[in-house]
Amino acid sequence: MKLSGKVVTGAKQAAYFTQLDWVTEQCLEKLGFKPYPGTLNLEVADEDYNLVREIKKEDCLMLLTDDPNFCAAIVVPVQVGNHDSAVVVPEEEVNIHKKNIVEIISGERLRSALDIDDGDVVTIKF
Repeated sequence: MKLSGKVVTGAKQAAYFTQLDWVTEQCLEKLGFKPYPGTLNLEVADEDYNLVREIKKEDCLMLLTDDPNFCAAIVVPVQVGNHDSAVVVPEEEVNIHKKNIVEIISGERLRSALDIDDGDVVTIKF
């Protein structure tokens, strides 16, 4: 399955989360990469976001923590271009973005690797 969205600037807060020890360790173990500090944000059509919600019910992995300051996150492995990546969704309702923003983590800075900027359309493969 494929999903396309427009690249948008995020809140610039994901770098902290992606570099927490428990996040980097579990990403390496479960996804095969240590996440680049930050996420790539894609704005998808509302009806397409429902697809993400359905897929995450089936093919998801969990990033789990014992730290009460953080919630667990669901991660769904995807390909962005030929880069291993994952859609990441906080388990609790702590999302700071509009509901149709999909956050993607990867082992590298996808904006540079794919030579993309805000407004460009990117397709992810589940």
